[in-house]
Amino acid sequence: MLEFESVSKSYWTGTQRKVILEDASFTVRSGMNLGILAKNGTGKTTVVNMMAGLEKPDDGVIHRRCSVSFPLGFMGGLDTKQSGTENVRYIASLYSLEPDEVEAFCRWMCDIREYFDMPIGTYSQGMRARLSLALMMAMNFDLYLIDEGMPTTTDVAFNRRAGSVMRERFEKSTLVIVSHQMDTLEKFCNSAAVMHDGKLYFFDTLEEAKALYDYTD
Repeated sequence: MLEFESVSKSYWTGTQRKVILEDASFTVRSGMNLGILAKNGTGKTTVVNMMAGLEKPDDGVIHRRCSVSFPLGFMGGLDTKQSGTENVRYIASLYSLEPDEVEAFCRWMCDIREYFDMPIGTYSQGMRARLSLALMMAMNFDLYLIDEGMPTTTDVAFNRRAGSVMRERFEKSTLVIVSHQMDTLEKFCNSAAVMHDGKLYFFDTLEEAKALYDYTD
């Protein structure tokens, strides 16, 4: 479904070159549900963005033989000066979906009432998290990308709606979750890798991955 072929990525920090990935080759197959453990500052968001096509590798090729979501929580494609309504209808058109259906779904799932017709720039962090999750769940992707786990809110009704929709979507799709914590991976993933010093180390079980991850402290 998603394949990295000899992919390398690095950044110049101003004093030295920081290696994110070095000659990485791996494949995420259908139903794999991969969890990647990575410390803060190691470049895990960069890896997720490369999977989504938001960033390009320095070397190598990334093959996408399926529909890949934008990373959960990514707001870069939304205009904060425009309302939630305007944004979700625009995104729907980019994915060749029916704007009325996407809008109706997001309104129902977010349940932020009049704020849906107000500029996103006026939203609280919790409202933005709701919109991001609703927009992702409004679309059926073959592979969902999640950076740093699921958004959490204090609204019980929203969490119930979101949980129900996510279970339905994830039963039919593949997940890649990148996080510095083990909790979310244990809930959703059946395979794991550890990202350390520009390398990805793959394991058959989450327990084996956690053992190496703890050792890298």
